[in-house]
Amino acid sequence: MTAGDQNNGDFEEFKGDIEAAERRVAREIDPGARALVIAIAVFVLLVTFVLPHTGDAKGWDVLVGDKTAIRNGVALPSRVFSWLALVFSVGFSMLALLTRRWALAWIALAGSTVASFTGMLAVWSRQTAPAHHPGPGIGLIIAWIAVIVLAFNWARAVWARTALQLAVEEQRRRLTAERQNKGVLDSFPDKTDDTGDDPKGPERP
Repeated sequence: MTAGDQNNGDFEEFKGDIEAAERRVAREIDPGARALVIAIAVFVLLVTFVLPHTGDAKGWDVLVGDKTAIRNGVALPSRVFSWLALVFSVGFSMLALLTRRWALAWIALAGSTVASFTGMLAVWSRQTAPAHHPGPGIGLIIAWIAVIVLAFNWARAVWARTALQLAVEEQRRRLTAERQNKGVLDSFPDKTDDTGDDPKGPERP
């Protein structure tokens, strides 16, 4: 076996490991210590559904739009925020934490980001409600803060995965360039034969 063949075999082995690592990084995330923060934020967000969002209307009342919510004049932004928070900030966050899937983390990030802006509209709509309707309750305020915390931490987790993937891709490109350089050097013929003598023979006087 020549040195070039051995180098090619070593490269193919490393290339397979790097490609496997790339595929694994592309599918999974590692939130690290942020996983605990996300889990706590999800739990707090779930608790807010049993707290008053406005007047005596709790989060579940706003979610389903029952008589209590109607009596307190719950507007559309509050209902949209409640559904976004439940589906994306709670549902997809729990799925992403359990499966560590990058796609689910992206969905949780996107949904929580939209929910953050919708929560701002929900709070504003309660503050500008007619005088006979109550303002924002403690449940709505805490839910809005919890959604913002989730959006921030999912953004950090997704960005950390993206940075790791870029590092793996850079390592693969570097090894590919080194292999190509070695291939070019190995392509030059050796100037000596197997005995180590100069093929041109001894110099004539």
